[in-house]
Amino acid sequence: MVTAIGGPRVLLRQLRETMAEPLASQDRLDKIVDLIADNMRADVCSFYVLRDDGALELFATHGLKRDAVHITTLRLGEGLVGLIANEAEPLSLQNAPEHPSFAYRPETGEDPFFSFLGVPVLRAGQTLGVLVVQNSERRVYGEDETEALLTTATILAEMISTADFDALVKPGSDIDLRRPRMFQGVGFSEGIALGQVVLHDPRVVVTNFVADDTDAEKARLEAALQTMRVSIDELLNSGDMQIPSDHRDILETYRMFAHDRGWVRRLEEAIDSGLTAEAAVERVQNDTRARMLRQTDPYIRERLHDLDDLANRLLRILTADGSVAGKEMPDNAILVARNMGPAELLEYDRTKLRAVVLEDGAATAHVAIVARSVGLVAVGQAENIVSMGEAGDDIIVDGFTGAVHLRPTPDIEATYIDKVRLSAKRRAHYAALKDTPPVSRDGQHITLLHNSGLLADMAMLEETGAEGVGLFRTELQFMIASKMPRVKEQVELYSEAMRLMGDKPIVFRLLDIGGDKVVPYMRSTAEENPAMGWRSLRLALDRPALLRTQVRALLQAASGKPLRILVPMVTEAREYMKVKRFILRENERLPRLGFAQPETLEIGSMIEVPSLLFELDRLLPETDFVSIGSNDLIQFLTATDRANPRVANNYDPIARPRLRALKLVVDAAAKYGKPVTMCGELAGRPVEAMALLSIGMTRLSMGASSIGPIKEMVLGLDVAALKAEMNDYLENGETEGSAREFLTEFAERHSLAV
Repeated sequence: MVTAIGGPRVLLRQLRETMAEPLASQDRLDKIVDLIADNMRADVCSFYVLRDDGALELFATHGLKRDAVHITTLRLGEGLVGLIANEAEPLSLQNAPEHPSFAYRPETGEDPFFSFLGVPVLRAGQTLGVLVVQNSERRVYGEDETEALLTTATILAEMISTADFDALVKPGSDIDLRRPRMFQGVGFSEGIALGQVVLHDPRVVVTNFVADDTDAEKARLEAALQTMRVSIDELLNSGDMQIPSDHRDILETYRMFAHDRGWVRRLEEAIDSGLTAEAAVERVQNDTRARMLRQTDPYIRERLHDLDDLANRLLRILTADGSVAGKEMPDNAILVARNMGPAELLEYDRTKLRAVVLEDGAATAHVAIVARSVGLVAVGQAENIVSMGEAGDDIIVDGFTGAVHLRPTPDIEATYIDKVRLSAKRRAHYAALKDTPPVSRDGQHITLLHNSGLLADMAMLEETGAEGVGLFRTELQFMIASKMPRVKEQVELYSEAMRLMGDKPIVFRLLDIGGDKVVPYMRSTAEENPAMGWRSLRLALDRPALLRTQVRALLQAASGKPLRILVPMVTEAREYMKVKRFILRENERLPRLGFAQPETLEIGSMIEVPSLLFELDRLLPETDFVSIGSNDLIQFLTATDRANPRVANNYDPIARPRLRALKLVVDAAAKYGKPVTMCGELAGRPVEAMALLSIGMTRLSMGASSIGPIKEMVLGLDVAALKAEMNDYLENGETEGSAREFLTEFAERHSLAV
């Protein structure tokens, strides 16, 4: 092994000085490869950059023929350079031409050179290029030289990520880091949004790469590691983490990685090579991410998220980065996140937010429901978009198809601009229908209502012509508050909601928290399966003071007006009766306290737990109305976690078994003369809405953006004809095809807009 002149720290300092000089892009690169070759006593140093067309282009060289610069290219996977780029691993060879992947390029004049060392240039786990040194003598490059070249590649990666090389790239192409990318996700909320990326948990940008004092940098690293370990231990020792749960498992994984000596040793070795503590974290995580992204084992790929989060925690401590979500936002912001809760989404300025893109999640997760409620385009399951995107990147979100275009090409952007114009025409078309009564071709009136939960989205009632609010989610106020809303604050919200409604009806659902609807100021014991745990009505019955406060606020807010209260997550009729008696007692107290009683008081039950299907004869005589929560009902009927993308889409919610269950409710409600409303996500999609109408449902509550398409479908539909055909389908178990296929074929035959 030949010792480098001055070592890597001298080289890094020279690189830092060169990067600060006022040089043209090519001159700077030429000087950099000269410095690397001199420092490592190499006959050749070459730098290849991965273009967006998959070609590795020679950008600069010391020792090969200069005429080959910007001429010589290798495909990804071709030759030794292509192999390194493809596998993201260093390669050291004593006799390069003997390697089976060697690809000779005569224009470079590399015939005299045998020894070869190449390393990938990585950023966020992506291969941006390859850095190579070669010698005419046959020798083996050692670990120290490989480490030195990897460290140098870290600096080059940061250079590539700037716009410094734009003038060097051939016309019509770009470097791979900034190439357009398309992610195929799942549409959660329809619509199209064009804007700029805002990262929910932005990557910490390292600006100081070269260490002046390695001992001081190691001390900084150790202090930051200790701070991080203590914070993780404190979280694990908190009261709500004492019972096994997914959250505890994640933190246990964090703790394991944070104490892993191999990880710490690699960080220290990176500092020894001349990097600062934060640059060492970035360098090691780049290498780790590149290797893990190439694994096929899903468990290993899932651990990548844990390592990314841990590295980001450590970087925030080292850089004292106190970034908070939503600190700065462009006017056309599109939020990109791995996952997030509905309360976190509501913290952002909704006047600037156009869409949300998630790596995880499912269409029926509450963050998706809230996104629809506030009129945001939403797409989930866009795998790996967080690491590929940068704050400020142009992005297009297509909620209709689930496609997300990051850094779109001009032609794709033009196509979507046309789609947006078309979408605007469709909105204008739907707006023109707002005063048209939703009456079917055979004369049946279908009541179309909004799902709501925020005062901000109630203004859309006038735009859509909906007949009222079929579901007002009161928990959203609790989720966005920093502390428990007092009676006065709740009264103000409910009173204002009623004022905005005017004479139109509004149904207030009692507090439904738990599961993925986390209230930060209410600590609860961690649960193995929170969706089926201590949530919603169960929590309210165990915390009567919480229930009492909300019921009193609703009754006072009515102030002599009609009031409709909906009881959520009822499992047995006796639970509903208990809450009903509770509400009636509070209503009787109002005159003694100086408040007017509601003009009328109607109390309804949500049907979303399957066991209630077998108590309809007990429940319905006691209710004034019922509402079906299809999201939870379908989840429990099929035993599929609606927030788990692996299983959430496995079962069609309008398949024959689910439609038969829904028809049980509709028929029982008709028997007792009680109105029934569908307020789950099924109501807002035309084909699903057709399925509901076909089993006799006439009241649908949905997101504001769905009113127009559903009304258009209703206006062209012969409900009686649909019901006749659907009854035959449901009763004849031998009928071929799914209900969705049957309904789609019916729509085509009758030229319905679905």
